[in-house]
Amino acid sequence: MPNSRSRPRRGAGNGSGAAGRDELVSRSLQSAEHCLGAQDFGTAYAHYLLVLSLAPELKDDVKETFQYTLLKWAEELDALSRTQDLLGCYEQALELFPDDEVICNSMGEHLFRMGFRDEAAGYFHKAVKLNPDFSDAKENFYRVANWLVERWHFIMLNDTKRNMIYNAAIQKAVCSGFKSVLDIGAGTGILSMFAKKAGAQSVYACELSKTMYELACDVVAANKMEAGIKLLHMKSLDLEIPKHIPERLSLVVTETVDAGLFGEGIVESLIHAWEHLLLQPKTKGENGNCDKYGKVIPASAVIYGMAVECAEIRRHYRVGLKDIVGIHLPKNVKFQSPAYSYIDNEETVEPYTTEKMSRVPGGYLALTECFEIMKVDFNNLQELKSLATKKPDSITIPVVKEGTLDAVVVWFVLQLDDEHSLSTSPSEETCWEQAVYPVQDLPDYWMKPGDHVTMEVSCQDCYLRIQSISVLSLEQEMEVTKSFTKDTDLLSSGKEAELCSALANLQTSKPDAGEQICVLESTEIALLNNIPYHEGFKMAMKKVFSSLTPEKLCQVMDPHCEDNEMSSGTGRQNTVQSTSEPLYVLDVSEGFSILPIIAGTLGQVKPYSSVEKDQHRIALDLISEASHFPKGTLEFWLRHVEDESAVLQRPKSDKLWSIIILDVIEPSGLIQQEIMEKAAISRCLLQSGGKIFPQYVLMFGLLVESQTLVEENAVQGLERTLGLNIAPFINQFQVPIRVFLDLSSLPCIPLSKPVELLRLDLMTPYLNTSNREVKVHICKSGQVTAIPFWYHMYLDEEIRLDTSSEASHWKQAAVVLDTPIQVEMGEELVLSVEHHKSNVSITVKQW
Repeated sequence: MPNSRSRPRRGAGNGSGAAGRDELVSRSLQSAEHCLGAQDFGTAYAHYLLVLSLAPELKDDVKETFQYTLLKWAEELDALSRTQDLLGCYEQALELFPDDEVICNSMGEHLFRMGFRDEAAGYFHKAVKLNPDFSDAKENFYRVANWLVERWHFIMLNDTKRNMIYNAAIQKAVCSGFKSVLDIGAGTGILSMFAKKAGAQSVYACELSKTMYELACDVVAANKMEAGIKLLHMKSLDLEIPKHIPERLSLVVTETVDAGLFGEGIVESLIHAWEHLLLQPKTKGENGNCDKYGKVIPASAVIYGMAVECAEIRRHYRVGLKDIVGIHLPKNVKFQSPAYSYIDNEETVEPYTTEKMSRVPGGYLALTECFEIMKVDFNNLQELKSLATKKPDSITIPVVKEGTLDAVVVWFVLQLDDEHSLSTSPSEETCWEQAVYPVQDLPDYWMKPGDHVTMEVSCQDCYLRIQSISVLSLEQEMEVTKSFTKDTDLLSSGKEAELCSALANLQTSKPDAGEQICVLESTEIALLNNIPYHEGFKMAMKKVFSSLTPEKLCQVMDPHCEDNEMSSGTGRQNTVQSTSEPLYVLDVSEGFSILPIIAGTLGQVKPYSSVEKDQHRIALDLISEASHFPKGTLEFWLRHVEDESAVLQRPKSDKLWSIIILDVIEPSGLIQQEIMEKAAISRCLLQSGGKIFPQYVLMFGLLVESQTLVEENAVQGLERTLGLNIAPFINQFQVPIRVFLDLSSLPCIPLSKPVELLRLDLMTPYLNTSNREVKVHICKSGQVTAIPFWYHMYLDEEIRLDTSSEASHWKQAAVVLDTPIQVEMGEELVLSVEHHKSNVSITVKQW
């Protein structure tokens, strides 16, 4: 039936127009509510958009309902992979509610899941600024702040020596006539400001990160240099003359160097700069004004290396066990870290990891003298171009100390000019870490004086690569030398490179056709090497299974089961094996885990693994086969689950789990996200007498004085940055929690004994409290700057895993105080500990 309501005529009076609008708004609100009831969130969202565009005065009235509708509709769009529609909805919502922290936070969560970390972190930061007490946004921001403003920015800006040497080199260059400057990878803009203060006529600075670019704009303006420094939000490779810069420049300053020197693309960016942005370099002996020539700071670099023994590196990068609590690791499974693989392996991103070797737990032993790996002249275009195409160089180094070869450690000396240099050596107090190339896949890692270490070094894909590392004994060298010199004296005819190559081939093993390469993260390798962890789980699972066996017996046998058992002459174990259903075990811990295989050795158990990667599944199948499991004993749960987010389900429609293994603590030292929600679902899926592992977790902490943590967390005033006002701007991005710490080697002074801060009970949730106060007794006078924390994970009342132990694959974390607190021995501090979702906050309430 057609609508019988009369419509207002075009040009009717304001009164009837307003009435018509009100009618439309009213009907749209009713329709939106009806759609919400029917869970038609898309239509409801469209109705609310219409209402808010017609009647913006209703914003406050419908705000909460609109938020709910938006979030539910966004979930649907996300599930349907309608990314553009999803982002469009959030953009519309933020036009209507630009200062709504809930919408900002939700937008950030979706962007983060899509991989847009920088943009996501920006929305989280905005949500926290809008509402500093918004716990969800704070937790999100703290977890992604490392991508927004990486932690090394704070450490580097606090390195006064580094700042002074760079400032001196830039000042010297500008004063000698290099007056037009480009700062590549400007960061906060500190090098640009050094150049401007030194008297540069024109300074250009490019920065790719949107957050760092905006931060640099604020810093430059605060230091009243915005008129003299032009900031460009782009890669230097995209800069063009005259589009972005009017003419060629005389000086490039940059610090786009990582621990391995080349990893931030300095070679590529300087080749482009010499070809398109810089004046030609001054040749030797040539006279003339400096403003006619081009120059780069740093001028050159020398890369050094050293072979070391280090147990901490070994346990994170090499599986050193053939048998783990009865589980045999077969020879045809090769475990490798991403930092080690062959050139054609797609898993490799960086061919090295990084460590502060002066603080590595347990220290290290140098097995060779320091040796030179490579020199590079940043002011020589042809040399820069040849780096990427040059064939690998062979290096042979004599061994000076007996020990196990675990890694080649690399550092460099950055020569800024002929007078100023910076060293990143482990013996220097510097903001840089060292590059570490773990050694893997050798038949024997033992070395002694008289042996040699050989390797091939190159600069490929903008990375310093050290490959084909091998150990050569004196006997092997003599064998190869004999074979080479049988007919001709190759050594005297300049064939040393061929000799080195032949020597290297003796011990450089390549994977056999039948081998399965299994690439694991360093924490996963450390977990495999963690014997107490696997022993604890084996004992705890055994206890649960033995407690469940009698109950299952009575379910499947005659009530007079003991008489039956005795008369049949069979043991109880055999009866269960032959008559009962298996016990079901689900391991949903993160990453690679052999716990399901351990469970499968403990009786009639059906274990399920939740590993995702195909290579991990193949490796677990091969390990199961080596453990003589019948085919199909171990199952991969994600093959049975349609939605990975709903991994916690029943094993079968009529069965429940006997044990569910959850990951409660991240390797970084933080509590896993949504762990209490996962525990709540898990409790509903357990059979009577079944257990969640761990059953509960105790969090411990202590008060410390640590200048290191203070300096790694925030820029300390004007003095460190040579009077430039940077600290207030970058410190907006400081995070109160530092992760991936090694308490055993952290420079700090304990001011109290460890105290229990929190209990997280996964089996009996009524024992949990969201907040509590803890009194801490001061046992040494000093300044409290941080509260490091770790966990004791109880698989049951007797079996405990300590995340701070030497064997642990977990690291520790710490809350760093905004302002140090002076304490005297004998006093007490009261800490307020709050647990919200997965976020734990620790604040000093009283002193």
